[in-house]
Amino acid sequence: MSHGNMDARTLRAGLDHPVIDSDGHWIEYGPHLARGLKRHGGAAAVEGFMHFGNEIAGTVAMGLENRRESRKAQEAWWSLPTRNTRDRATVMMPNLLRERLDEFGIDFGVIYPTSGLGLPQVPDATARRAACAAYNAYAAELFADHTDRLTPAAVVPMHDPDEAIVELEHVKTLGLKAVMMGSLIKRPIPELAAQSDELASAFPWLDVLGLDSPYDYDPVWQRCLDLGFSPTFHSSGRGRSFGLRNSISNFVYNHIGHFAAASEAVCKALIMGGVTHRFPTLQFGFLEGGAGWACQLFADLLGHWEKRNVGALDDLDPDKMDEAGLLEIAGTYASEDFLAVMEERAKRKSTVQRASEPPEGIDEFAACGFTSAEELVRQFVDGFYFGCEADDPMNAWAFARDHLPHGVQLNTLFGSDIGHFDVRDMAGVLTEAHELVDDGLISAENFRDFVFENPVRFLSRNNRVFFSGTAVESAVAAYWKDTETV
Repeated sequence: MSHGNMDARTLRAGLDHPVIDSDGHWIEYGPHLARGLKRHGGAAAVEGFMHFGNEIAGTVAMGLENRRESRKAQEAWWSLPTRNTRDRATVMMPNLLRERLDEFGIDFGVIYPTSGLGLPQVPDATARRAACAAYNAYAAELFADHTDRLTPAAVVPMHDPDEAIVELEHVKTLGLKAVMMGSLIKRPIPELAAQSDELASAFPWLDVLGLDSPYDYDPVWQRCLDLGFSPTFHSSGRGRSFGLRNSISNFVYNHIGHFAAASEAVCKALIMGGVTHRFPTLQFGFLEGGAGWACQLFADLLGHWEKRNVGALDDLDPDKMDEAGLLEIAGTYASEDFLAVMEERAKRKSTVQRASEPPEGIDEFAACGFTSAEELVRQFVDGFYFGCEADDPMNAWAFARDHLPHGVQLNTLFGSDIGHFDVRDMAGVLTEAHELVDDGLISAENFRDFVFENPVRFLSRNNRVFFSGTAVESAVAAYWKDTETV
C-alpha cells in the first residue's frame, strides 16, 4: 500500500474533520520520573516503579539456560526508538510533542504510559497504590501546559474495587480525563497457596474482572459513569502466567497477538458476566490489539448464543434422547456385537452415557440479559471500542458490513502508538492509516469514523466536557449537535 508523497500535514489539510489520536505513548525519562514519584508518593512509589523495570531487565540479562530452568518468557529488548533522535526526544518531552502535532496531522492526542503500563500490576499493595497515585500526579503536572492538544492517560490499580475507586477519585481531582485500568489481575490459586506461597506466586490465576472474580467490580463501573470516565485496557497477554506466548528465546513470538489475547479475555468477561447489560451506557476501550480479534469474538458470541442459549439447549437435553429409536436404528446398522453391548446396557441404564450438567444451572447467558441475538449485537457494538494501529490492514474488517453478522460496523479507535518500536517515523503514521482509503479498503466516511467520530463518542458520550478548551472543541460540539438532531 502506498500513499505517494503526500505528508501528514497536507493530508490533514484535505480532511473536513479533526484527527484524534486515541493511543499515543510518551516515554518517561526514568531519573526524572523517579524524582517526581518520590516527591508525590515517597519511597513506596519509587519502589513500585522500580519493580517491573528491574524484573524485565533481569529476565533479559539472565540468559537462555537460566530462562529454560525458570520458563520465564523472553522480554522486550531494544523496544524504544533510537534511530531518529528528534522522534525520541518528541515522546520524552511534552513541549516538543505538542509542537510537532501539526506535522503529524493530529489535532488532539490521548497519551498513554510506557514504563507506567505495568504499575497497576505491582504485587505489593502499598507500593502499587503509591506508585499509581504519584505517577498520575506527575503526568498531570508534566502535561499541564498542553491540555488543549494532549491529555495523559491515568493508571488505575484494580486488585480490589476500593483501591480502584480511590484512585479514580484522585484522578478526577487532578483534572485527568482518560483512564487505563489494570486487568488480568494475578491472584493465588487457593490449592497452591495451601502448599506454598512461592508456588502460588509463580503460578497465579488471572482475574478478568467481569466474570468469576472474587470481587464485585460493579461499584467501580458505576464510579466511572459518575465521574465521566470510559475505562480502557492496555494489558499484556504474554509470559509464563498466560501459558502461551511464553517462548524463552524469542520476544517476537511472545509479542505477536498478546494485546489481542489480553483484550479478548476481558471483553468476553464483560459480556458474559453481564457488565454491559447492567451498565448499558458505559463504554470500554481495548487498545493496541487491533480489530481482527473483535470481529471474530463478535461472530463467536453470536454463534454460541444461537446454539447454547437456554432455549436452544433443548436440542441437547439428554432426556430428549429416543432410546428405543436408537436401538431400532442400531438393529439395522450396528454390528452384532455392537448391538449386543447396547442391548445389555439398555437393560441396566440408559443406552448412552447421560451427559452431566453443572449444579449451578445450565443458563450461561443468564447474567447477560439477552432475549435475542439483536440485544447481544447492541451490547457489543454500543459498549466496546477497539484501538487499532495505523499500519494494521485488518482494521478494514471492522468496517466490512457485508462480512460482519447483522451488517454492523465495529468501533475502531485510531492509535498512533508513537513512542514504541512499532513506529519508525512518527510523521508518517497518519498517511499509513489513510492507505486503507487509498487502496479502496475503507471509505472516506469510514476514515472519519476511525480518527474522529468514534473517539469523540468513546471519550465524551458520558463526559460532554471532555473536549472543552481543546483544539477540537467546536468540531466535537458540532458532531454532538448533528447527532442528537437526527
